[in-house]
Amino acid sequence: MKILKYLFLLLLLSLVALTVFVATQKGIFSVERSKVINSPKATVYNYVNDFRNYEDFESWAVEDSTLNYTYPNKTSGNGGAFYWSGEEGEGNAITLKTKDGESIEQKIKYDGTEADVVWTFKDTLAGKTKVTWKAKGTMSFLFKIYTALNGGSDKVIGTIYEKSLVNIDKNLDYETKTYAIKVNGVVKKTETPYIKQTFTSEISKVNKNARVVIPKLIHFSETNGLSANGKPFIIYHTYDTAKGLAKISICLPINKEISISSGSDILSGKLNGFDAVKTTLNGDYSHSAEAIAKTTAYINNEKIIPELGWSHLEILTASKLDVKSPSKLITEIYFPIKPKVVPVQTTTPDYQPQTGTDVSTGTEPATAAPTTTTTTPKPVVKKPVTPKPAAAPPATPAAKPEEDSEF
Repeated sequence: MKILKYLFLLLLLSLVALTVFVATQKGIFSVERSKVINSPKATVYNYVNDFRNYEDFESWAVEDSTLNYTYPNKTSGNGGAFYWSGEEGEGNAITLKTKDGESIEQKIKYDGTEADVVWTFKDTLAGKTKVTWKAKGTMSFLFKIYTALNGGSDKVIGTIYEKSLVNIDKNLDYETKTYAIKVNGVVKKTETPYIKQTFTSEISKVNKNARVVIPKLIHFSETNGLSANGKPFIIYHTYDTAKGLAKISICLPINKEISISSGSDILSGKLNGFDAVKTTLNGDYSHSAEAIAKTTAYINNEKIIPELGWSHLEILTASKLDVKSPSKLITEIYFPIKPKVVPVQTTTPDYQPQTGTDVSTGTEPATAAPTTTTTTPKPVVKKPVTPKPAAAPPATPAAKPEEDSEF
């Protein structure tokens, strides 16, 4: 019996000693891990920059099925955030600063443990990306005990980072390489009233800009009693691949034409109906250049005459606001073309000679066979008909409507 008491006392003293030891430690940690990811830098950066993807690659998130996630309206870029809770506690993360395509700075809090996190992205050979993940912070008392019993903070946190980087590589390798492009052929696009923001953007940043502007358009629509009438779309007024720039309008289709007072950064317009060659891209937006090239090749091979007044239109049928996985994105691309020239056949009325009795012979004259004269076919160009705009109450105090003259 005394032996058991001594053993119990020894165990108690050991726990006290461990507690005192842990309590006297500063609890400061610094961890860094790197890995080469088999995907382009822009793709990796955009993936990491959106907190909605973290539950798919963070190893502790992947391994803990009890975790629940909450996402605000903004999950990427400066001010992006997300929250989580589970059996072992709750936490949150916020993006403090980004340098587009180069680095991301974040603040992480988890049950008393806080860390300043920095991601950096660098190009390597063969289109791959070196990702470096650093964290510096202070540990809670319980986390200090946990790391002390499991080999230290560098091993515990470092193992999480190593597994997570592997998951990023695996996810992106599958997600970015799983795509399909189909040229659907010639279609007719119906007229559509919309609200928009127009500006010049780097082509590589169009998709990122769309994720920022579309929620603003949706909010404007809801605030002013409008109803969205389809998926958001992007009008490319110009598309300069040499300079990497495009003049674009990011648009939300609405149920009626409206007028918006001057001074607003959101304007109204109407997309007139037009003939187009349609192409569907299923997969990551990084393959849009290939989709555009295939569409252009189809137009040339079929000897279709393009409409050169503007470049093309993209409908975000399933965007990052709808789905998380890049392989599940759907983008419909429409290139405007000249309407087909349809030849029309015209004929003269059939000749019908009069019949009667020949007075000199007392017999009926023979009826001449009818003849048909065909004139030279005249080409008739079918043009889209632009309906007169319907009158509708303005979304804001009355002002001079803006004329949409891009089409």
